[in-house]
Amino acid sequence: MNYSGLFTDLYELTMMQGYMLQNTNEEVVFDMFFRKHPFSGGYSVFVGLGDLLDRLENIYFSDDDINYLKDMKIFKDDFLDYLRNFKFSGSVYAMDEGSIIFPGEPILRVHSTIMEAQLIESMLLNTLNFQTLIATKAARVSYATGSGTLLEFGLRRAQGFDGAMSASKAAYIGGADATSNTLAGKVYGIPVRGSMAHSWIMAFDSELTAFRKFTELYPDCTILLIDTFDTLGSGIENAITVGLEQKKKGKFISVRLDSGDLFYLSREIRKKLDRAGLEDTKIVVSNDLNEEIIHQLITDGAKIDMWGVGTHLVTGGSEAAFGGVYKLAAKKNGSEFVPTIKVSNNAVKTTNPGIKQVYRFYNKDGSAAADLIALDEEIIPGNRPYTFYHPMYFHDKFTLSKYGMVKPMLSLKMDNGKNLERQGSIKELQKRVKTNLDFFDTSYKRIINPHIYKVSLSDKLKSLKARLLDEYR
Repeated sequence: MNYSGLFTDLYELTMMQGYMLQNTNEEVVFDMFFRKHPFSGGYSVFVGLGDLLDRLENIYFSDDDINYLKDMKIFKDDFLDYLRNFKFSGSVYAMDEGSIIFPGEPILRVHSTIMEAQLIESMLLNTLNFQTLIATKAARVSYATGSGTLLEFGLRRAQGFDGAMSASKAAYIGGADATSNTLAGKVYGIPVRGSMAHSWIMAFDSELTAFRKFTELYPDCTILLIDTFDTLGSGIENAITVGLEQKKKGKFISVRLDSGDLFYLSREIRKKLDRAGLEDTKIVVSNDLNEEIIHQLITDGAKIDMWGVGTHLVTGGSEAAFGGVYKLAAKKNGSEFVPTIKVSNNAVKTTNPGIKQVYRFYNKDGSAAADLIALDEEIIPGNRPYTFYHPMYFHDKFTLSKYGMVKPMLSLKMDNGKNLERQGSIKELQKRVKTNLDFFDTSYKRIINPHIYKVSLSDKLKSLKARLLDEYR
C-alpha cells in the first residue's frame, strides 16, 4: 500500500524546499522521545512501529499530489520534480514494538538527509504518539482489572474511522482481550465480542421474550443486558430464568450492567445468581469506566468478571495526546557527525545531544533496575560499576554495581529505506507487552502515585551536554 507524502505539515515541505534552494541537504540524526508519562502513570508502552516502517517504505507523491502542490504557487518546479521521484532512503533505529519506555530516552532514531527527516516528522509522530497513548491506556486498564477480562467497546466514541481502527489495534496490543469493532477483528485478527443494546429488549413484548430469543440465536456467547427496566427486579430474575433453561442444555450465559452503582449491583446480582445455582454466570459491566474506577471497584470487593471500556480507552480519556517530540540530535560536518542541542530556560525542554543508545540494566533477579542513556560510540560491557547522572541536575547521581544483564534497547529496524523488521502477529505483540511489563516491579505499575523509574545519563553524555550548555549560554 502506498502512502501520500502530503500527510505532513506544510512547514515540513517549505523547509525542504528551503534546504534545496540553499543547497544544503546534509546527513542528520533525529531522535523521538517524550517528556512525561500520560495519565500520571509510571510507564508507557511503545506501539505503532510496524505501521510507521510500512509507511516510510511506501511514501510517494502521485501526479495529483504534485499538481495540488503546484497550484499552491509556492513550490518551484525543481522541488516538485524532486518530490515526484521521492523515496525514503534513510535508516531507522528503534526500540522493539511493545517495549516499556520512559521520559527523556530516545525511543527511535532517524538517520537520513535533512530533507527526508523533515518530510517524515509529522507522519512519524502521528503514527507513534496515538498508538502509544492508547496502548499505554489499555495496559493500565488491563492491570487495574487484575485477573478480569477487558473488552474494548470504543468504536462509537473514537476519533473517526482511522482513529477507531488504530485504537482497536493498539488497545489489543496494550492488553485488551477483545474488541467490539468487527472490522478491526477482521483486519488485525483481534477476538470480537459483544452483547446487545437496550433497543433489542425494548423491541419485544417482554424482557423475558427478548432474552429467550437472543439466547436461541446465540446460545454459545449470550450476554444479557439486565438494566433496561429494573436491574435487581425483572432484569436479573428474567436472566436467571433463561440461565437455568440454558444450564439444562449444558450452556452458560453472562449478564451485563450498563448503569447504576456497579459495586452494589454486582454484589447483589452475584448473590442472586449463586443462590439460583448459576455460579458459572459471569458479570460484565460497562458505563464510562476508566482504570481509576476499576481499581476502586476491585479494591472495594465488587463482583465483576468482565469490563467493557469504551470512551476512556480509545480516546485517551483525560489525556488528549501522547507528548512525543522529534528533535535534531546530530548533523554531519565533513566526515564526522557533530552533536546538536536545543537549549531552553525550561530544563526539561533542553535536549540530550549526539547519537545515543539506551541501555536497560536489570537486577540479578531479572527485574529492571534503571535505564542509562549513553553516546552510541560508548562501550557498555556490563561488568563494572556505572555512575548514573540525572538528565538535568548533574549533581544528582548514583552508582549501580550489583546488577545482572545489560540490554541495548535501540536496534536497526530500517536500512536505506528497506524495512528489516519482521512484523509479528498482533497476539505476539500483546504477549511481548505483558512479558516486558513483568520485568518491572509493581511499584512502577501502580495506578495511583507510581514509583519513578530512573532514566539517567552516562558520564560521557553528561559531560558533552554540560560543555554544549556552557557554549550556548
